[in-house]
Amino acid sequence: MRKAVIDDIKILLENDKLISKEELRNLINLSRVYIIEEDKELIGWLRYNLFWDSIPFMNMLYILEAYRKKGYGRKLVLYWEENMKKLGHKLVMTSTVSREYSQHFYNKLGYTTIGGFTLLNEPYEIIMEKVL
Repeated sequence: MRKAVIDDIKILLENDKLISKEELRNLINLSRVYIIEEDKELIGWLRYNLFWDSIPFMNMLYILEAYRKKGYGRKLVLYWEENMKKLGHKLVMTSTVSREYSQHFYNKLGYTTIGGFTLLNEPYEIIMEKVL
């Protein structure tokens, strides 16, 4: 696992339609995108930003479909959490749509639901946290 570099932008944008090229470039420059590889091939990534300018908030965890359900997502999240701990953070956060499997994935990793919200024409979003 490693931090993303500018050369990763093309493949990331091919699969991540929720972020602009400029914002992704900014996050990479801030070292806020982590990559997981198998045989030097990118198979997934995690990107985060800061909630309230201080709490690491995972905005995206994505594993290419062929590599899902094989433990790569878990490894990447644990790697990110360890890095956040090394940076002095005591808490991390994420969110997921209530109808997605991922809420159960995060529960297994020790995340707890702390609330949620609904945006116009969107499903209920669950907010989760984990004490490191």
